[in-house]
Amino acid sequence: MKESTRYIESIYGEDPMLEKVKETIIENEMPSISVSPGLGRFLTWLVRLSGAKRILEIGALGGYSGICLARGLDEDGELVSLELKEEYARVAHRNLIEAGLGDRVSYVVGDALGTLASLVKKGESFDFFFIDADKQSYPRYLDYAIQLARPGAIIAADNILLRGKVFDESVDEDRVKAVRTFNQRFATDECLLSAMLPAFDGISIAMVK
Repeated sequence: MKESTRYIESIYGEDPMLEKVKETIIENEMPSISVSPGLGRFLTWLVRLSGAKRILEIGALGGYSGICLARGLDEDGELVSLELKEEYARVAHRNLIEAGLGDRVSYVVGDALGTLASLVKKGESFDFFFIDADKQSYPRYLDYAIQLARPGAIIAADNILLRGKVFDESVDEDRVKAVRTFNQRFATDECLLSAMLPAFDGISIAMVK
């Protein structure tokens, strides 16, 4: 952990509920790849600032980011979370319930791209998106988010730097190339008013015009 991050986290202190989520992730032998505490707070703030009523989360894992997103919603807000693995969705849902947010979330299990295509066909729409799943699918996730976005919707995506791999020209992995494509589109798509921050592992934020 960087000294600056350590200093900031010392000011905020640990969040007991989120610490418990991390424990359940370990107990269930899930990958420990939840968003950082700082990014979690930023997501809560961003949802509240945007006034979002309906959020689509792509990648639930153990519910850490789901709790952070749902905390930013008003009581009548809704979080729809897409998760490939049913066992992960169950863990996430239990954690949201324990956090007192279970009534604001619903989980859709299965391949996210298939679910997103189905949501488009149904005419569904959302005003906040958080992308944090399979990196090779990031460009297609962005396509679907734009299609599902209400005017003024916010799209946020995590891990756009992949620990420096995206700007290391010697790295030629498919997932890295996909994130590079995503970043280029995110920065230049005329439908988006965007910014990219080097904080955490890189976070992209855009408003859909």
